[in-house]
Amino acid sequence: MTELNRPVVSVIIPHLNQAEMLNVCLGTLCAQSIDRSLYEIIVVDNGSKSPPAETVARYPGVRLLHEPQPGPGPARNAGIRSATGDILMFLDADCRAHPDWIGSAIRAFDSIPAGTILGGDVRIWRDDPTAFTAVEAYETVFGFRNKLYVEKQGYSVTANLAGRRMDLQKVAPFLGIQFAEDMDWGQRAREAGFRFHYVPEMIVFHPARKSLRELRIKWDRQIQHYLNMAQREPAWKWRWLLRSVAVLGSPIIDIEIVLRSDRIAGLTPRLKAIMILFAIRAHRARKMASLLRESQAVVWNREVGV
Repeated sequence: MTELNRPVVSVIIPHLNQAEMLNVCLGTLCAQSIDRSLYEIIVVDNGSKSPPAETVARYPGVRLLHEPQPGPGPARNAGIRSATGDILMFLDADCRAHPDWIGSAIRAFDSIPAGTILGGDVRIWRDDPTAFTAVEAYETVFGFRNKLYVEKQGYSVTANLAGRRMDLQKVAPFLGIQFAEDMDWGQRAREAGFRFHYVPEMIVFHPARKSLRELRIKWDRQIQHYLNMAQREPAWKWRWLLRSVAVLGSPIIDIEIVLRSDRIAGLTPRLKAIMILFAIRAHRARKMASLLRESQAVVWNREVGV
């Protein structure tokens, strides 16, 4: 522990029905390059059928909390309230942390001004590094474009987010399951005067979806989030309709992103990624149009990696 008898960093992980993935996640966190006494790990279960008490017990010092309000946002809020570290870092239960994930964040905070929130690199994890499925190829290019989000859109995905506790406490809590809490929270952080900074060395790995169906489920939930946020604006229906048309035509432009990406190599993986690109953008456009007629509730984590 530090001189103040508390850790420097608190890692907060929302969890729902992913005990096996959480076990892998905690294993990577307990094998970090810095001394274990410098950071605490807080898992916040969000109503799992079987709370991960046995999984957490395998890793001494990891705390398990429970948050009944549905959604990863409320689970993160519970973790923030319980955290004691000067730096708060957020990770999803199905992610793996690079061995220097925490260390790179600490070094970054040593050299950036107060009021700065960090977002790191989120890469796709593949069980077979020698080959790509079509969905893996697509997600390797488009799954988590966090550099773009941080530098151009002003927010970071919460699967790899870090901030000083005294800064995060000045921003309103993460919203519930009906909203894209990372985008919404990022907007409110910017309005409160904070800036986002991308740290490429702050790396986590996220598993690819296993099928096109899982990818569609992920986007169904995300599109509902976007709709809930869009409804706050005037004339939102016309904006939404125009956006759906743009999504439908966007693969023509984004083929170049696939061809130029340095995250995949070879012609076959790129062709696979382009195939899924057209399929998922068509699905997204259809879903967006259908939600103009009837909105739906958001459900997170259907006990698959979505």
